Amino acid sequence: MEFLNPLAAANFPARTVAFTGTAGSTGTWPAGPQGVVIWSDQACYVVVGEGVTATTSDTPIPPFTPIPFKVPQGGGGVWRVSAIQISAGGNLYAKPINIQ
Repeated sequence: MEFLNPLAAANFPARTVAFTGTAGSTGTWPAGPQGVVIWSDQACYVVVGEGVTATTSDTPIPPFTPIPFKVPQGGGGVWRVSAIQISAGGNLYAKPINIQ
């Protein structure tokens, strides 16, 4: 059985960002985590990666449902999470994790 392991807050703090019909993006984290748990208070489209900005072509997620996403590996650079509303603006929450 695999478990989600939240990473140290000093290096990989949780981040929050507001989104509307214009995408919002979290601050960045350094390379290293295997994944990130994402949830929001409104349905939204999300994307994870280096320098990304969410569009309505990205992955839709329902509100109040934590979902783990894989962090793209190989680029070695900083990465972030971005979200844009489906029908109403809200807040996105994200916490880097590893899987044990």
